[in-house]
Amino acid sequence: MQRFFLGTAAALVTVGSALAADLPAKAPPLKAAPLPVQVYNWTGCYVAGGGGYGMFNQDVTTFNGNVALGDGTIGGRGWFGTAGGGCDLQISSSWVFGAFGDYDFSDINGDFVLPGDGRTGREKQSSAWAAGGRLGYTLTPTILTYANAGYTQARFDAINLQDNLSIGAHTYSGWFVGAGYEYRLDWFPGLFWKTEYRYAQYGKDNLPILAGGVPTVNGSIDSEKFIQTIRSELVWRFNWGGRY
Repeated sequence: MQRFFLGTAAALVTVGSALAADLPAKAPPLKAAPLPVQVYNWTGCYVAGGGGYGMFNQDVTTFNGNVALGDGTIGGRGWFGTAGGGCDLQISSSWVFGAFGDYDFSDINGDFVLPGDGRTGREKQSSAWAAGGRLGYTLTPTILTYANAGYTQARFDAINLQDNLSIGAHTYSGWFVGAGYEYRLDWFPGLFWKTEYRYAQYGKDNLPILAGGVPTVNGSIDSEKFIQTIRSELVWRFNWGGRY
């Protein structure tokens, strides 16, 4: 009887092993397909607005006719607001070329001392505008560093001096260069933050000294201005979005 049970058990084990070998292998679990990599493109247009801090310095010479009475360096400091816009074209996977323009409304001011004379007044830069191009390089798909350059004009208000003398309001023309970076803010589609340093140099102009609003016979000044600004702006890009 014992041999019968042992034989039956051995037969069952053999049959079970054979049936198990005939069963199909279990398929491996399905893996989720990888998500496509999102690629961004900087081509498109934008508007921007913000503000910053600026400072101007100038080399001034006072003349009586053709005779120089004295010279000096005078400056001012202050805040400004800015608004502008532009368009960019991504010309490769990393390089971006663009054109832009902006306008600053400012209160950058300082004490003015007439060299060689000593009369004083207050000088103020009230506005400026600039137009130019920029060349950028993408550190990441959503961070752009850039350098820019172009043409600029700055408006300075009249300077009221002592003894009813003054120097009239004047617009100076020149060039600028700058550098900055722009990066995407995650909390609103198409919104970026831009920070930029800009240096502008304006051509030397000769301005008459006025007495009671009328040019004096021989009095004038030569003024050559240099302006530096640091600006931060919110930028909204019309077309910003992922492309697969």
